[in-house]
Amino acid sequence: MPAPLGETETLQTILVTRLADRVVVELSRPEVRNAINQAMVDELHGVCAELEVVPRILILIGSEGVFASGADISELRERTAADALKGINTHLFIRIADLPMPVIAAIDGYALGGGAELAYAADFRIGTPRVKVGNPETGLGIIAPAGALWRLRELVGEPLAKEILLAGRVLGADEAVAVHLITRVVEPTELLAAAHALADEIASRDPQATRLTKSIVRVPRGDHPRVDLEAQAVLFESPEKRRRMTEFLGRRTK
Repeated sequence: MPAPLGETETLQTILVTRLADRVVVELSRPEVRNAINQAMVDELHGVCAELEVVPRILILIGSEGVFASGADISELRERTAADALKGINTHLFIRIADLPMPVIAAIDGYALGGGAELAYAADFRIGTPRVKVGNPETGLGIIAPAGALWRLRELVGEPLAKEILLAGRVLGADEAVAVHLITRVVEPTELLAAAHALADEIASRDPQATRLTKSIVRVPRGDHPRVDLEAQAVLFESPEKRRRMTEFLGRRTK
């Protein structure tokens, strides 16, 4: 049974705090720098299932000065070709990226390997001056298959993506901001508050319009403008559109 709104539920690898319009998930395996293991994957799938039924903003944050240092190497070392084809992290990160409402990654310290790929799946990334983002997978004899090979190119461009993926370049906070991988840097003590402030801005807008915008912004070019116009047609019949526009006009005339 989930904890009541506002209270934190402690699971094996994550802490979950549910609010009316958002859910905060803290990755909590500090003894291994929040490395992503099978248990964490399973528990994050549980959060996704909940947010697919009752859409809310998701805030992801790490514990004790680290976002996530990567996949759990002790598990990864023992995985076989059959495990690779299951796409254990890949399918989770796709599910997170596809959540109806926006996802905010609040990043402190290391976001490496699978931890970086989790951050890439978010819609927004806020960081601290201690951020270190990169994909060292080829140094471990593997690739970064859980999103970095396509999301990173879209986020920062192919030349820099290749430096990160092929040469192991790790970005600090200033570089990450310069290439818009991270949109804002705040002090570690302010990180969660900054994520909540961004969530407040999102939550102040019409949830249906937000959900439709998120779903459409990644639609292939050939499907525009059809999907845009179909979504706008739905919103034009919405009572919330009329209410918000009436309030706007009322404020303008005062």
